[in-house]
Amino acid sequence: MANKVVTFGEIMLRLTPPNYLRFVQADSFDVTYGGGEANVAASLANYGEEACFVTKVPDNPIGQAAINHLRRYGVHTDYIVKGGERLGIYFNEIGASQRPSLVVYDRSHSSISEAKAGDFDWEKILEGAKWFHFTGITPALGDDVAAACLEAVKTANKMGITVSCDLNYRKKLWSKEKARIVMSELMQYVDISIGNEEDAHDVFGIQAAESDVTKGELSKEGYKEVAKKLMDKFSLKGVAITLRESYSASDNGWSAMYYDGKEIYTSRKYKVHIVDRVGGGDSFGGGLIYALLNGYAPQDAVEFAVAASCLKHTIVGDFNHMTVKEVENLAKGDASGRVQR
Repeated sequence: MANKVVTFGEIMLRLTPPNYLRFVQADSFDVTYGGGEANVAASLANYGEEACFVTKVPDNPIGQAAINHLRRYGVHTDYIVKGGERLGIYFNEIGASQRPSLVVYDRSHSSISEAKAGDFDWEKILEGAKWFHFTGITPALGDDVAAACLEAVKTANKMGITVSCDLNYRKKLWSKEKARIVMSELMQYVDISIGNEEDAHDVFGIQAAESDVTKGELSKEGYKEVAKKLMDKFSLKGVAITLRESYSASDNGWSAMYYDGKEIYTSRKYKVHIVDRVGGGDSFGGGLIYALLNGYAPQDAVEFAVAASCLKHTIVGDFNHMTVKEVENLAKGDASGRVQR
């Protein structure tokens, strides 16, 4: 039987110049939709879970197009609220080699950013759910949205539902000081924390020793201490940290670790040639949630999540479209990329 998982956040219209063009060169844009929690829901739906995405979109054809996009991939949209003026937009210029990717946001006054806690009946939404997931992007959208997040995690906690949070700090949305205040309260109700090599430092001031992210030099021992400090600070049940070694915009080293309060489990490292890295972290979150929900041992769970995310880097768009079998094949060591006939 499928597990019901609820995610809450913003879905945006994504506009990307084709063929690695820069914005100033573009005469057209490729259109898709995505956002942190929507990406996680899409992964889980693809794996066969009952994934429910909660948000607020405008009651117009663009809002409906976003809903249709989610439905196309099996995500349940019954709890999406309609209202407000507009869907947020982000422009994504895909980098290559030494030229980094560039994101420009046009999301001010989007429908979800003006949502209020009373817009969502969390007890009804979370009925029968086993897991609730949000990211640090959502409370950054505004004080009212942060209040809605707080109401959601409190309700989930009261109902005995596992709560996960991907810290996902975005400096274009709020300051580190504001993030620390808001996220510290929300984290009191979180069971599983997910983050990348920078998030814990940006949000909570917890830094890995002997690491330099810009040079792609990451100390696994340092991040073990980060995981332990996060666990102790918020009485978590699990901490996952993705480790990206950026050789260039096109080629990265990709691995992760998971701490369950007793042992640190470190995944194998993949050398990834990137097609589209947006949504890479979300595909890790979706993979980890799926694995933990389905009883994978901690080592197998982190291997599945990293393999899922590795494969997402080869897929255009925000969503991961790999099957459980395809992910498991890679996690078990088949990284040849040979044609499947």
